[in-house]
Amino acid sequence: MIASVSTVAYLGLEARGVEVQCNLVAGLPSFVVVGLPDKAVAESRERVRAAIAAIGLALPPKRIILNLSPADLPKEGSHFDLPIALALLAAMGVADAETLSGYVVVGELGLDGRIAPSPGVLLAALHASEVGKGLVCPVAQGPEAAWAGSIEVVAAPDLIGLLNHFKGNQLLPAAPAGEMDTPGYGPDLAQVKGQETAKRALEIAAAGGHNLLMIGPPGAGKSLLASCLPGILPPLDAAEALGIM
Repeated sequence: MIASVSTVAYLGLEARGVEVQCNLVAGLPSFVVVGLPDKAVAESRERVRAAIAAIGLALPPKRIILNLSPADLPKEGSHFDLPIALALLAAMGVADAETLSGYVVVGELGLDGRIAPSPGVLLAALHASEVGKGLVCPVAQGPEAAWAGSIEVVAAPDLIGLLNHFKGNQLLPAAPAGEMDTPGYGPDLAQVKGQETAKRALEIAAAGGHNLLMIGPPGAGKSLLASCLPGILPPLDAAEALGIM
């Protein structure tokens, strides 16, 4: 049986979709990862093996082949641990492959089955939102992933808890969106004396989302008025805050 799990590969600030395919074939027992994995991905075999043993399961005495597709895209990072483990468990019949097909999965595995944080979760969440899937990530990064918008975020503390969640035995709580720091605004526009025409122009630009061009000699008040503009703008929502990062 061939099972597949969706994950991502990071190229700068871009997340590319990657499919982790697992197949169990007859032959001498071995564990092979192909698809241009780097050293961290290649070492995931031992972390996955230990994590699966920690939850009381043993690998089948077969040749385990894991392909990271597309095969010509370099794969870097430890966040491939969890999707590799879930693809293997789905091929073994422990996890439901159809359920996993609706999620993008990222996370590093510890030897005891814990799911540790890994870089790039927000990028993975944005990619999951674009393709219309949910996201499985470490519990510590659930609030960060929830910023991506209205997607289902499954933030799991460990591998056994994640399997129980998908089986319906122990549902994990929804990850709340992290709190945004209150921005520090500059001077208050109400404290500016005079400049009635310029202040009116600022209010119109802020209300309508228009551009501003300030022209005048040094000391005319251009910098002061510009520093007052954020104070009369509405607060940013999650999508806007991510757009200006």
